[in-house]
Amino acid sequence: MNEHAGDIVGRQVGNGAGRYGLADLAPLARVLIRYWPLALGVLAVIIPTMIGIARESWSTEQGAHGPIVVATALWLFWQRWTEFSSSARSGNMRIALIAFLIVAPIYCVARIINVIEVEGFMMYGLMLITAYWLIGFAPLRAMWFPILYIAFIFPPPDTIVAMVTQPLKIGISSAAIDLLYNLGYPIAGSGVTIVIGQYQLLIAAACAGLNSLISLSAIGLFYIYVRHNANWRYAMLLMLAIVPVAILANFIRVLALILITHYLGDEAAQGFLHTFSGITMFLFSVLGIFAVDALASPLRRRLAPRTAA
Repeated sequence: MNEHAGDIVGRQVGNGAGRYGLADLAPLARVLIRYWPLALGVLAVIIPTMIGIARESWSTEQGAHGPIVVATALWLFWQRWTEFSSSARSGNMRIALIAFLIVAPIYCVARIINVIEVEGFMMYGLMLITAYWLIGFAPLRAMWFPILYIAFIFPPPDTIVAMVTQPLKIGISSAAIDLLYNLGYPIAGSGVTIVIGQYQLLIAAACAGLNSLISLSAIGLFYIYVRHNANWRYAMLLMLAIVPVAILANFIRVLALILITHYLGDEAAQGFLHTFSGITMFLFSVLGIFAVDALASPLRRRLAPRTAA
């Protein structure tokens, strides 16, 4: 069954114009009907894992970007597939089988012990193996960005997030304390605690917005890819601007939360205004990327690929 799967997909779904019409959907439907056991197996793996990810990650500030990434990634896959579907050929079954025998047990164990971070990535690995078996390596290589981009829907291990963000949290909090102290506010820091007047804030809580660095990276990469895909050198430089923009936005958020606590009390800072400041910080970060892109337009023109005369 497998040796002709990719040829059928590539021949029936692909077309020279690189666009889908209603007539193209019927062959695709026939392919799905022919391989309905495989389709059911894929759904049996995807649905429970994605429900778990949505419940545990997408409902948090760190993973709130998940639904947006899913929608935009599916759009990217659709666009790229219409361009490269004609190159679809079934992959090497031995390679696919070996990869499956390695990834599937890890997925099952992670599913049983409910380690959602590992389960999500292993599920995605199984989907990529299945795609390689059906359409081969060439279309997957052409769709490298959507494949990389959609991985943002899966929550990274907490240990890695803590290892990356903890030094930034401490540095941002120290900078905020120094600035407000020099402005005459009764503020001090001790360990993981910020003391402002009669109130105390935990550094981890005040800097929780750094978790949205993942969300900002996902949205920023999508914007850069769609807008500057052809100019890869400028796109790489713009990607480097994501981190400092996020740090600056979070620094402003920490200042705002400290001042809210000082003037309005701890309840105000931890309630609605805390959530509102998080949304404002994220919007500020996105607008910051747009602003960097606009200000760097002369550099973009300089790094633009030259076309032959």
